[in-house]
Amino acid sequence: MVTITGLDAADRDAWERLFRGYLRFYRQDPPQHVFERLWDELGSGARVHGLGARLDGRLVGITHFLAHPSTWGADVCYLEDLFTDPEARGRGAARSLIDGVVAWAREQGCGAVYWQTHQANSRARRLYDDVATFEGFIVYRIALDGADLRGAAQKL
Repeated sequence: MVTITGLDAADRDAWERLFRGYLRFYRQDPPQHVFERLWDELGSGARVHGLGARLDGRLVGITHFLAHPSTWGADVCYLEDLFTDPEARGRGAARSLIDGVVAWAREQGCGAVYWQTHQANSRARRLYDDVATFEGFIVYRIALDGADLRGAAQKL
């Protein structure tokens, strides 16, 4: 059975392994300081939050999320990253992580939880289509750090 918990200091190495797996899927390889900054953010709980999915006590999935204002209603929760160990897929970890984020967002008074994924991520989209509504939005991005993300997205 999958259990959802917060992340703690003992999860640091397993968390980074899972987060690197997520970033590999999107063909991203940020420098180490990005991992250090995010882990510090997760630990403070001030802006970015994280949950872990555990099977038999082992961390097999992670999610990162944050709340932000909406211009026309209650705050909303953006589920930014979600990843499960390939060996644990199909056992309910991703669905349980989404449920955990939804529960957190409700507790915070958010009006909605939303996320994005690449159109080629068909396995994840089957789950997402089951738990949420695809509203047809298309995402455009301008990278301000000089990174050209167009090539990475086209390779997926």
